[in-house]
Amino acid sequence: MKKNFLMLVSCMFLLNMTLMAQNPTLETIHQRKSVRSFTDQPVSIENLTTIVKAGMAAPTGMNRQPWEFLVIQDREIMTKLSQDLPYAKMLKDAQAAIVVIGNPEKSTYWYLDCSAATQNILLAAESLGLGAVWTLAYPSEERMNTITTALSIPPPYKPLCLIPIGYPKGPQTPKNKWIEAKMHLNKW
Repeated sequence: MKKNFLMLVSCMFLLNMTLMAQNPTLETIHQRKSVRSFTDQPVSIENLTTIVKAGMAAPTGMNRQPWEFLVIQDREIMTKLSQDLPYAKMLKDAQAAIVVIGNPEKSTYWYLDCSAATQNILLAAESLGLGAVWTLAYPSEERMNTITTALSIPPPYKPLCLIPIGYPKGPQTPKNKWIEAKMHLNKW
């Protein structure tokens, strides 16, 4: 039985690789990577708008859409945030950033909806030849306060994350995260 399952999984993997080569959505998903090093090439407002639109296309519980998106292109703000946020040092070299912000008064699960929006943003950036990386704000009160203060985000809004964006510097390779043993069929 286990041998048959492994054979099925292997066939599914090969089929998936074939489909991925023919399916731009799957290709983008599997090519996405966390980019932390950027060139000085500017990111157009058109590309940033396209990326935010992709974020807004994410699924959301009961269609509450508890999100807001703050786009940053101001070098001074990005440099200051790169100094104040321990895991966003790459922001000083990024050409733009997007802060995904949620409204807990619209939805108790704002952070889940905003996480789905964040994934769409990362995939959209990848599909446009841009690099991006998810840097954490929520649930760290200190990081949330740093971002909220620097960007004058009003209550009750909370920043989920800050995403530095730019053109990748040098070749970047995605990590292969497929682990066959983590896929279960019908039962654990």
